[in-house]
Amino acid sequence: MCLFCIEPQNQTRYSEFLLLGLSDDPEMQPLLFKLFLSMYLVIILGNLLIILAVISDSHLHTPMYFFLWNLSLADISFSTTTVPKMLVNLQTSSQSITYAGCLTQVSFYSLFGCLDCLLLAVMAYDRLMAICQPLHYLVIMNPSSCGLLVLFSFFFSFLDSQLHFLMVSQLTFCEDVEIPHFFCDPSQLLSLACSDTSTNNILTYFVGAIFGGVPLSGILFSYYKIVSSILRVPSSGSKYKAFSTCGSHLSVVCLFYGTGIGVYLSSAVSSSLRKEAVASVMCTVVTPMLNPFIYSLRNRDIKRALWRMIRRIV
Repeated sequence: MCLFCIEPQNQTRYSEFLLLGLSDDPEMQPLLFKLFLSMYLVIILGNLLIILAVISDSHLHTPMYFFLWNLSLADISFSTTTVPKMLVNLQTSSQSITYAGCLTQVSFYSLFGCLDCLLLAVMAYDRLMAICQPLHYLVIMNPSSCGLLVLFSFFFSFLDSQLHFLMVSQLTFCEDVEIPHFFCDPSQLLSLACSDTSTNNILTYFVGAIFGGVPLSGILFSYYKIVSSILRVPSSGSKYKAFSTCGSHLSVVCLFYGTGIGVYLSSAVSSSLRKEAVASVMCTVVTPMLNPFIYSLRNRDIKRALWRMIRRIV
């Protein structure tokens, strides 16, 4: 049963949907605008600094940092998919988004969300090769291999986004569709559709298991092998050095999947769709904002590169 509809209408007549956002209180809108504008600027600035530091410093022209600046680029794109539209709606007190704009959000949200998952798995594989195969590391992780890993990650992410686009574009909605979210979340659109979504729900869970579960399994397997290898090292100093190279990545993995699982559990436990939207902020805004801090604060090479870049500018 459709929660926010009056009567079915032909799919080609859709002009716009309504994004209800995080709060209905008009007095909260200016505060939310300032808060999310500040967070978005931190996301852009922090991740751009990581990208510029890696590109400008020859000491960071290694596989690990190549994947890092690709992750930073994906984080910028992931947030840009949802936050600017939310800021426009908050500033103009408008809740509308066009049907085409909604489909665009669905596509790019799925694309860059999946790309984050796959890049984190690729980075775990990179750490596995660096620690378990140190003598062959540069041969295995040569520039061509690194480029192909990123290219394949983007290809599978694009495939995931097109599957979500096709699923949503085939749905039949009703008049006055109100989405209790600050962006066009595919799961919300499925719940608001007036057509039968049983096949779409099965496909959604299947796609999620493949494009979310497989990378997570790869990460867990990589760290199982890494920990097993490190524990066999007799020197405590060597153990610490090996673990320290994985610390930043492991922190980002825990943050990314932790917030993702939190969003899923909040939607399963809470009956409030608006609370699910608030939980989604952690995944779409807070995580991309914190990633540059995690890598810059826990990584001496990044800190040195940033200081060198700042000194050259000043």
